[in-house]
Amino acid sequence: MIFTASEKLQKLSSSIFQEVANRKQEAMNKGKDVIDLSVGSPDFPPPPFVIDTLLTYTMDPKNYGYTLKGIPEFHEAVTYFYKQRYSVHLDAKKEVLQLMGSQDGLAHLATAMINPGDYVLVPDPGYPIYEGSVTIAGGSIYPMPLRSENRFLPKLEEIPEEIIQKTKMMILSYPGNPVTAIADECFFEEVVAFAKRHQILVVHDFAYSELIYDGHPQISFLSVPGAKEVGIEFNSLSKTFNMAGCRIGYAVGNEHVISILASFKSHIDYGVFYPIQKAASKALTSDFDYLKGQVKEYERRRDVLVEGLRKSGWEVEKSPATMFVWAKIPQGWTSRQFAFELIDRAGVAVIPGDAFGKQGEGYVRIALVQPTKTLQEAAERIQAFLANCSIHNK
Repeated sequence: MIFTASEKLQKLSSSIFQEVANRKQEAMNKGKDVIDLSVGSPDFPPPPFVIDTLLTYTMDPKNYGYTLKGIPEFHEAVTYFYKQRYSVHLDAKKEVLQLMGSQDGLAHLATAMINPGDYVLVPDPGYPIYEGSVTIAGGSIYPMPLRSENRFLPKLEEIPEEIIQKTKMMILSYPGNPVTAIADECFFEEVVAFAKRHQILVVHDFAYSELIYDGHPQISFLSVPGAKEVGIEFNSLSKTFNMAGCRIGYAVGNEHVISILASFKSHIDYGVFYPIQKAASKALTSDFDYLKGQVKEYERRRDVLVEGLRKSGWEVEKSPATMFVWAKIPQGWTSRQFAFELIDRAGVAVIPGDAFGKQGEGYVRIALVQPTKTLQEAAERIQAFLANCSIHNK
């Protein structure tokens, strides 16, 4: 017998992360040493107090049953974190929902909210789950171009009126992935006014909230007046506390949307492992000194990589935030050609920008997930690669 995937699944593009991983493995099978700067998985360990808490509660055999949902301590910890870090006040019982990672929530929200015929405004370039979740839900996508000349902010006034009339939801992410731009309060105020005017739910992905550099402010969408009336925000412990494999995050904001998503989740999962919830609660209520050192280390990594690439004549912009560099590639290449040649000839793996949308063509995303010494080596390999290409092109 031959079994086929659903039509919805067939509409999804193949995973570029798997393509890059396969290309990397092929190069390694040929004896090539490859520095992997493709996947945004933190190489830092969680803080020691997180590991200690996890170990303590894991040793208790009573903690291995279903949790079904977030424990009250976790919800209170989220409210504490948001008040301390972003000056946002939340109702722990009505405005906080625990998730198995923010991607889990983003993947499920569209199914919980979107009907066939509904449009969702998504950033282009944008993280693949934004478009993928809407496609699986049967909704329609309208890409909002993010261009450098507009500081990678969408121009809401350019969205056609006939699209707006069918739009139920808008997805944003600042700081973003793959585009590492940040947004200011003025832009978020514009978004709130736009959403109120057109009755659109705003979904803000804030997963990189604590990886912001050079003294830029950390601005939660929910800190803007009126934001809770129109939107929710997703956040995660994966990047902030390096708990990516623990799979724990949360959504906060509009209580009605939180309730809808909670109802959906009640049908499909049985909660996060209790020791992980306790460790996450500890992280969210720590003194946060740990975060300062982590941000400084990411800044050093960014500077080492960017300065090394600039020595080759590749004028890469410094990221203001996130664990990525969003780099406009040299002329004469497509994103995929450039990314795959870097693997094959330089031994450096990055993600081609077109994997994140049409507007990503001409860019690559480089993850700062290796020590500074390794990033320096990667920059030197790319320097040699570009120099060799320059010689052959003469």
